[in-house]
Amino acid sequence: MTAEFMFITFTLFLAGVVAVPIASKLGLGSVLGYLIAGIAVSPVLYWAGVDVIALQHFAEFGVVMMLFLIGLEMQPRTLWDMRARIFVMGGLQVTVTAAAVMGVAMLMGQPWSVALAIGMVFALSSTAIATQTLNEKGLMRSDGGQASFSVLLLQDIAVIPMLAFIPLLALPDLSEALHHADDHGDGHGEAGLNLSLVDGLAGWQTALVTLAAIGVVILAGMYLTGPIFRFVSRARLRELFVTAALMMVVGIALLMTMVGLSPALGTFLAGVVMANSEYRHELESDIEPFKGIFLGVFFITVGASIDFALLLENLALILALTIGLIVLKSFVLLVVGRAFRLSGGDKWLFGLGLAQAGEFGFVLVSFTVASAVIPREVADILLLVVALSMLLTPALFILYDRVIAPRYSRDQQREADDIEADGSIIIAGHGRFGGIVNRTLQAAGIKATVVDYSDEQLKMLRQYGLRVYFGDATRPDLLHAAGIDHAKILVIAIDGKASITELARHVHEHHPHVHVVARAIDRWHVYDLWSVGCRDIIRETYDSSIRATRSVFEAMGYPRDRAERIVDVFEDFDRSMMLELAELYDPEAANSEDSAYAAHVRQNMPTWEAELNGRMRQVMDEVEAEGGTKQG
Repeated sequence: MTAEFMFITFTLFLAGVVAVPIASKLGLGSVLGYLIAGIAVSPVLYWAGVDVIALQHFAEFGVVMMLFLIGLEMQPRTLWDMRARIFVMGGLQVTVTAAAVMGVAMLMGQPWSVALAIGMVFALSSTAIATQTLNEKGLMRSDGGQASFSVLLLQDIAVIPMLAFIPLLALPDLSEALHHADDHGDGHGEAGLNLSLVDGLAGWQTALVTLAAIGVVILAGMYLTGPIFRFVSRARLRELFVTAALMMVVGIALLMTMVGLSPALGTFLAGVVMANSEYRHELESDIEPFKGIFLGVFFITVGASIDFALLLENLALILALTIGLIVLKSFVLLVVGRAFRLSGGDKWLFGLGLAQAGEFGFVLVSFTVASAVIPREVADILLLVVALSMLLTPALFILYDRVIAPRYSRDQQREADDIEADGSIIIAGHGRFGGIVNRTLQAAGIKATVVDYSDEQLKMLRQYGLRVYFGDATRPDLLHAAGIDHAKILVIAIDGKASITELARHVHEHHPHVHVVARAIDRWHVYDLWSVGCRDIIRETYDSSIRATRSVFEAMGYPRDRAERIVDVFEDFDRSMMLELAELYDPEAANSEDSAYAAHVRQNMPTWEAELNGRMRQVMDEVEAEGGTKQG
């Protein structure tokens, strides 16, 4: 048994390690890589007798972790501001989609109860695929990305009433057959552990227990998180802190499952409650790797769950149903998006990004069979449609990236002809980074042309009299409309490593007269930007870290000028070392141990450490000789 478990684990990890880098290199994204990996290893899993569906339900815990991490990034105020999109926009999408699918199913000869159940199954979209892909492409903060997330959140909420309503649709003939099968079964079904807290309760009792469970999650997040983690931290064991973080997420998911709620929804709520916790960043860093592993396995199981024998027998029907579902959902989403003032590329991002069926579809289909609502032969077809629609989703994002987004970029160029290039400075992105640059310039009486991709953000900024323009600054035509040909300085403050690097590369190659000031996400991103020709690079957290270090020395009693001299020594050394390494960095061989960069680091690390320590000792001796700290 141990060898079998290790073999399955090795097979899944090997498939992901091989397929995902290839898919990413081809611009297909990690999700499609995992799905292809699942298809590739499905014969091996079948030969090994693996229950792929059971494995898939286990791997769905990655979705639970992802929703928890998203909740940690949200403030309760932010969630409240999104309430119209969550409940009205999301509710409209679920209702209209379910009704439309139900109508099509009835036209195909299904009874109304079966058709309604199918409509509810197909009304849901894949939180895992859509959210992962939006984050990878840096589109989550766009209007289309925010609308997509709002609707996905409502869909998770909608699963709860769906699970309560579906048993009411049971067909008498199927119920009788199901009970007959149970009566003649082997009796093993009674041996399972039933942890439900609501089985056998009246409706009002179930509601009270459910509300109490939600209250426990909120109160625990607000009042127990701190004491628990403070207690655990006394052991000074990193692995114990990770265990506590996972225990908390698993416990919340278990409690939500026991009262019949979506575990993903429960952990999201817990994440929102903990968004202001002092342990927020620690929780993120501890859970992130496990989320990635579980999600990867989940996507692999989706690819592996495709029943190719059944697919080949009903190829035309299943392909027609899959494509028809994507077209129908896209149409409904486009109409709903338009009603909520989504336009241009954001409308299509919203329409295509959520056009698939979702992972909860697997759960609902199985539940409908167990509840005698949908016949097994129909359910098998539905499961294939769910899996294939998820498999096609990365292709829809590729369609958006390569066909639709460029088209709307060209449309933007015509609309952007009205951009009044106020001066010689362009700021791409007006978030927490670019916004400070623009405000400082304005205070000094210097005007800049600001371009940002979030229409909602720009509406807010215009209320305060700021001159800003909507558009994707990574598009060359919009840069032209913003005045790049005559600009002297471009500040790149957009999100996403790849987008920042590509924009810096384009401007360096086609507008070499422009001085580029680029926001770097981390040290490796600095090297990437240097390799494409950018020479004025600002690490987004570096200066604040230097200031924090200076504050530490001030808190120890050193006067500010002496504290600055100390941190200046480190800063000068760090910059000189980075310049030295930047010349050796090769993006194509960034992770290779045989690269010139890696060899240089191995050779010089002892020398660098000795030199830095020597400089720091020298400046500390000088400071102490001048009087040391205030206390001294």
